[in-house]
This record gives sequence, C-alpha cells and structure tokens, in this order.
Amino acid sequence: MASLKLCDINKVYPSGSLALYDVNFEARDKEFLVILGGEKSGKSTLLRVIAGLEEPTSGIVMINGKDAADVPPRDRDMAMVFKGDSLYKALTVYENIAFGLRARRVPNSVVEERVKAVSNILGLNDLLQRKPKVLTAAAKQRVAIGRALAREPSVYLFDEPLSGMDDKLKSEMLNIIVNLQARVQGTFIYATKNLSEAMTIGTRIIVMKSGIIQQIDTPANLYDYPANAYVAFYIGSPSINFIQKAKIVKEGENFFAVFGEGGKFALTEKIVKRFENIEEYAESGNGVILGVRPEDIKICADGEIEGKIGKTEQSGGAVYAEFDFAGQSLIVTASEGASGDGKAAFDLNRLYVFDSVTRLSLLVRDEGYKNTDYPEADVAPMAFTDENAVIENFKPKKDDKRSKLR
Repeated sequence: MASLKLCDINKVYPSGSLALYDVNFEARDKEFLVILGGEKSGKSTLLRVIAGLEEPTSGIVMINGKDAADVPPRDRDMAMVFKGDSLYKALTVYENIAFGLRARRVPNSVVEERVKAVSNILGLNDLLQRKPKVLTAAAKQRVAIGRALAREPSVYLFDEPLSGMDDKLKSEMLNIIVNLQARVQGTFIYATKNLSEAMTIGTRIIVMKSGIIQQIDTPANLYDYPANAYVAFYIGSPSINFIQKAKIVKEGENFFAVFGEGGKFALTEKIVKRFENIEEYAESGNGVILGVRPEDIKICADGEIEGKIGKTEQSGGAVYAEFDFAGQSLIVTASEGASGDGKAAFDLNRLYVFDSVTRLSLLVRDEGYKNTDYPEADVAPMAFTDENAVIENFKPKKDDKRSKLR
C-alpha cells in the first residue's frame, strides 16, 4: 500500500530559473499516472523531487502520510528508470539487476531469487551473463526496468524510458510496462512527451508546461473537456484547429460565432447551454478562440461550408486535408484524392470555445463528462496572462541569483 502526495511544491534553481511552480496532486495506490509535457516542462525535475534526488525550494512531499523531507532516496521505497542507457557497463545483466539489492545488503539467497523472478517476467534469462554493450536498446531498457523491479518498491518512477526507440520497439516496451504494472500492482508514475504513450497507458494524465500544471484528468476527459487552449492543443493528433479573433454575436434568439472573412458558425443548443456567460460575450464583443478537431470536420458532398481542398496526407490510417475557407486554413478529414473546390461538414456540437485573453475554456462540463473522485480534476489552471507573469518573474537576471521563493 503506497500513497504519494505533493503539496505546494516549487523548485527554483540557483540561477533563478523556475522548474516547478505550485505543484499539487496525489498519486493513489496502484495508479498509473502519466506526466505529459514538452521540453523544459518540468517532468524530469518533478520525478527527481519525488525520488528525493532533488530538494524542492518549498513545499512538502508526503509519502504514506508523512513528510519525506528528511527521508533519503534509498529509504523512500521507490525505484526510478531513467531515459537512455543507465546500466553499469562493467557489470553483467545479472549484476545490474542485483545492484540495488546488494547495495542494501540483501542476503544472496534473496538476491538470487528476485533476479530469477524478474528475469522470467522480462524475458532476460538468456542474457544474464552478458554485458550491456552487446544488448539491443529494448533489452537494455528491460534490464533497467528489471533493476527497479527487483527492489519490489511501492512506487515506480519512469523518466521517458522509451526515448529514442523506434515505433516497433516503443510498442513492445509499452506492452511490457503495462503488463508489468498489472502484475506487480505497484503505483507507476511515468513521464513522457509522447501523446500516444500517455493516452495508451495512463489512468490519469498530468499535463505540464513550463513547470506549471495545466490540467489533471483521465485521457478521455482531457480530450473532450480541456481546461484551456494548451491542453486542447496537446491532447489530440493531428492537433486541434484554432480559429483566432472570433466573436460571439446574437441575432434574434440565436447565437453565432463570427470570424475571418465572412466566416460564421451557428452555435448549437448544446454549446449555448454549456456557455454560461454567452450573453455577456455577445454584448461586450470580447474575443474568443474557437477550436475544432480535424476528426470533427469531414469533406463531403452535402457539407454546409464551401471551401478549397489543399494537399492531403495519410496519418494513423486516416486521410487529412487542408481546407481553406473564410480566410482560415484548417486540417480536416478527407478521402484519398480529394482536391479542388469542395464542401465540409462541421460537427458543431463538438466545438471548443476559449477566452482570447485568458485562454481558459468558456464551456462548462455537461453530462458527457466522466466524473471521478479525484479532487485535482476540479482545479482550474492559471489564466494565460498570469502564467506568463509567473514565468517572466522567474527568468534569470544577471545580478539576481537568489531564489524568489525563499
């Protein structure tokens, strides 16, 4: 039984640069939690803080209900799998797997028993007497996972373990990791920049940018109910289409989104119901950003929007095309060979609407949202302007090397 809770975690490096800001979440026992973000999003730093390899500037890491500030990494009942080749090159596979156990002075009989068990699970029996230099990338990573598994920790931390592998090897290793989690019944926290990995394995996903959490929820909820434009952009492949500088107008009893060179969408009853302050936006003329996913726009003869079809491209078994209309260029779903003038049908019940300044979603959740009992799902992200102010405040200054959080 393992519980992990992070409370108000901040991490600022001596240079003054911000790595983590106000991080709060709880990982529950036997959960598969994914941390998703691009370069410099804070994924690796967050894992290292959890593992005790780095100290937070402020905040508390709680392990099984107790403050872990004075608990060294070796006593945190955690094991970490790093990206790339982290094996000891002078040691055999057997000794690499056994290394953590020997460092803890575990009896040889127990070491032998655990190495044997791990080797059976990961298919390493034929490699135990080999050195890392003769192993494939996938085999090396299986050994690294085996080294973590042999310790039998409560929490497993994975820092982009599949980075640099081709798609076939990634698929193979993902299956191993997913099956492993089901088998050992441990809590897995897995950091990646790869959306496909995150959506495949995560029970919940933490979306991060510049050290700041954007949203924490299930993969399906993140896709259907993104809290801001960044989450909508990151969760989806191909990426969502954004229509900038749009406005909401009211004509009679109906509401419309107008944009570009004569572009106009009639807002459906479903969207109007979810848009709590729609009257205010219609009266004020405040700008909005519209979002439409490529899979919700289809080139078809009976479509209601006329435009010009550009180049097409296959991706993930589907065909996508550029579709130009009203001064906009969108990626849409098409059939192979589509070109020239055409029409597109938009599923406007699937429209996303964000404030153009805060970039927060303007649509409340409806009955389609799958409720969970995780409180983090109800935490709203910072407004884009506030987030930028935080990031700007922590940009290193030449003569300011002091932490702004001390």
